[in-house]
Amino acid sequence: MQIDYNKNNGLVPAIIQDATTNTVLMLGYMNDEALKKTLDTKLVTFFSRTKQRLWTKGEESGNVLNLVSVKLDCDSDTLLIKVNPKGPTCHKGSDTCWNDDNVQSFGFLSELETVIESRKNNATEDTSYVASLFAKGINKIAQKVGEEAVEVVIEAKDNDDKLFLDESADLLFHYLILLQAKGFKLNDIVTVLKSREK
Repeated sequence: MQIDYNKNNGLVPAIIQDATTNTVLMLGYMNDEALKKTLDTKLVTFFSRTKQRLWTKGEESGNVLNLVSVKLDCDSDTLLIKVNPKGPTCHKGSDTCWNDDNVQSFGFLSELETVIESRKNNATEDTSYVASLFAKGINKIAQKVGEEAVEVVIEAKDNDDKLFLDESADLLFHYLILLQAKGFKLNDIVTVLKSREK
């Protein structure tokens, strides 16, 4: 890895990202010695500009950053370091230095989960389809998942890709509702799947 340390007085920015959630946790700076120590110990080490020395994240708090991978950007002057954090990353106690929660996000599906949760929590005032399903109870929600699953199977045997995708979307949508009705989220399912990884 040919890193250009000359642009920033011997230091390069190191973007720290959670390897599982892809959340950006913090930004630090490394010199050649800090990177070597990081690679050797598998604990992320920076060059502290305030302390003017090497500083391993968590050396006092115990909230270390366990190294997963290091990538160099296209200009050879910025590092992307993926980690498995132990505890909060920010010295102020939050998950990130931007005070964000470090949670798994599934993009649009996570947004959809939030909408479903909101409609569940406001089912008595909400007039939406989702709220009406929650009002009818778990049996009706489970029945809808079963109906949509059958429709996916039927469309999988035909050659109409649009209908297959439409029914697949309906199944996933109703499954997300069922998860919420049972008090779970997609991340709970991902945790189970990861536990089966070999």
